[in-house]
Amino acid sequence: MEIAKKNSDCFTGPLNTTTLSAIWTVPNMLSVMRLLLAIVLFFLIQLGLFSVAAVLFLVAASTDWIDGWWARYFKQVSRLGRILDPLVDKVIVCGCFILLAGDEDPSSIAPWMAVVVVLRELIVTAVRAEMERCGSDFSAGFSGKLKMLLQCAAIGIVLAARAQPDWVLAGIGVEQAAQVTTWAAVAATIYSGVEYLFRARILLLTQNVCDKKLPVDHASEVEA
Repeated sequence: MEIAKKNSDCFTGPLNTTTLSAIWTVPNMLSVMRLLLAIVLFFLIQLGLFSVAAVLFLVAASTDWIDGWWARYFKQVSRLGRILDPLVDKVIVCGCFILLAGDEDPSSIAPWMAVVVVLRELIVTAVRAEMERCGSDFSAGFSGKLKMLLQCAAIGIVLAARAQPDWVLAGIGVEQAAQVTTWAAVAATIYSGVEYLFRARILLLTQNVCDKKLPVDHASEVEA
């Protein structure tokens, strides 16, 4: 039962006050709010309301930073949050890349780029889930954080280019800036994906993390 106590936010038992407080922390509520904002954001992009979409994306990206800071500062890091926060990030990024791809607009994202981003996120998410199930810390490294930063920058600038194609940023047309940041984001996406796979391989070979399987009676409690 010791494992179950350490993971009280897995909420496998009755929903008591302690369990609910572990679920409805401020960071987790911000993640849920960000997911709802993502749905609205996707509709705005589909409707071609790129100016409003750009502002909403900025708000969503800001809450991502806030919930991470809040969780660390107020010690509200939870197992649910470790799953929910990156999942919502991936929904927003993948959704935006898909919706902004394939158009004739000069600032559009090439379809193959959207495929690369979505494929990388799916693979790394699956690998991370397996590594953490086996008891290994597989949290985001520097390359993953840089990838996320560049992806957000690319989406934000592409939305700005769709809204105001005549804008000039630091002497560079906003459409050109969109192309540069998109290429940088895709390059960082590929690099970080390869790095994560090598990192997982090293952990598997050197630490045998998956040999440390949980007892059958506790495994379902931790993985719920």
